[in-house]
Amino acid sequence: MTSRDRLQAALNHQEPDRVPMDLGGCAVTGIHAAALSRLRRAVLGNPDYRVKVIEPYQMLGEVDAELRDALDIDVVGLMPRKTLFGFENAGWKPFTLFDGTEALVPGAFNVTQDEKGDLLIYPEGDTLVPPSGRMPRGGYFFDSIIRQPPLDEARLDVADNLEEFGLFSAEDIRYYEQQIQELYDGTDRGILLTMPGTGFGDIALVPAPWVKHPRGIRDVEEWYVSTVTRRDYVYRVFEKQCEIALQNLEVLIPLLGDRVQAVFLTGTDFGTQRGLFSSRKAYRDLFKPFHTQVNNLVHQKTHWKTFIHSCGSVVELIPEFIEAGFDILNPVQCSAAGMDARTLKREFGRYLTFWGGGVDTQKTLPFGTPEEVYREVRERIEIFGEGGGFVFDTIHNIQGNTPVENVLALLRAIRDAR
Repeated sequence: MTSRDRLQAALNHQEPDRVPMDLGGCAVTGIHAAALSRLRRAVLGNPDYRVKVIEPYQMLGEVDAELRDALDIDVVGLMPRKTLFGFENAGWKPFTLFDGTEALVPGAFNVTQDEKGDLLIYPEGDTLVPPSGRMPRGGYFFDSIIRQPPLDEARLDVADNLEEFGLFSAEDIRYYEQQIQELYDGTDRGILLTMPGTGFGDIALVPAPWVKHPRGIRDVEEWYVSTVTRRDYVYRVFEKQCEIALQNLEVLIPLLGDRVQAVFLTGTDFGTQRGLFSSRKAYRDLFKPFHTQVNNLVHQKTHWKTFIHSCGSVVELIPEFIEAGFDILNPVQCSAAGMDARTLKREFGRYLTFWGGGVDTQKTLPFGTPEEVYREVRERIEIFGEGGGFVFDTIHNIQGNTPVENVLALLRAIRDAR
């Protein structure tokens, strides 16, 4: 099987020749640039190679073609044209991370340092406007800086929370045309599209770190409160956002065709470590109508499988996700309450592909021994891989302080399972 065949079989709940593997296919299945730099050096040598930071919000590194080949990775990502800070991955320049890792960052990755030594980053790289992200001194990634002006209930306008959503430009279309040709004709890997504009209420997007002067409800706490106290306002935001997203999908679907195997639609988190963050009723009333519309369009016009990312204990919502039309669940956080791997596979494995769940990135991978990592990976492959419906990935991104020995143990376990 080619990697593309392998991924398609797994998504169709057919057991492929081996479990397909993703690393770096999207912003929630990646690896921090520092950890990636150590891994690449261990696998390929070349100590002078600088990893490119392609997702600066989380400081995720690019898993390049040479490393994908070396690790037998089966998935490649078709990412949005711009990063979460509003600039393109172009004009690369050297940058040193706090831990000393030498990397490359986009040309518009412009940072300053405050009196505490924290790094401040700017929307569209414009240092003449207030910064939109902060990396604490010694840290590994950025947090959004809340830049919400005082709210005036009488002047609250739905349009203010929609300024970042718009129809694709001619430049966007050219970008997707070029990318799909390179990824489909230039590789034999399965392609995971990240669809912009379909992450309804994704809290990483609410502060709009790519917008120079955001308006509307942009404070994280205020937004969560507003899903209850200003429910009609949030619903109207989602209505218009969905309308724009559906129009953009109508453009992308004929452009990309069957060259895409899966589409990442939303990264909104509905779970915590111990239970639901959002009630089942709240999901049904506020989010599910829009998830259903987007899923219906994709399924009516393509063979793409649709991907929902939600951290935490979401076992109570999984039936709702399935009913809304999702085909893929990520990150499959088995360390959260009620998210036992065997139970999930037994109860929902007929309906969902589990994309993730391969090893715990909270404890086992960063803090366990290589032997513990190896055992957990082998166990998860055995559980989730039976009968297809599994794409191996860690539970969310591999963090920057993860020991390279543990990542190598993970890879050894995957290789041995094959």
